[in-house]
Amino acid sequence: MRVGFHRQFAKSFKRCPAQVQKQFKKRFRLFLAYPHHPLLGNHALHGEWKDHRSINITGDYRALYCHLDSDLVEFFIIDTHSNLYG
Repeated sequence: MRVGFHRQFAKSFKRCPAQVQKQFKKRFRLFLAYPHHPLLGNHALHGEWKDHRSINITGDYRALYCHLDSDLVEFFIIDTHSNLYG
């Protein structure tokens, strides 16, 4: 699987606390090895984010990504649950 990062992801990642950044790196490695591991809570989204999927980073933080083709995903944003879903 190939992975890209949208510029919006880079901006939102920089705003995250250092502990969340560290946890994202751990969860990202897990995602690369096992995209649907239960710890990730990987699921499709609806509404505004209908073309995206979400993985759990911490209890409150989520990273959203989308499939650009069968072998390429792009992470779009990382933020708290309440900021993403209102």
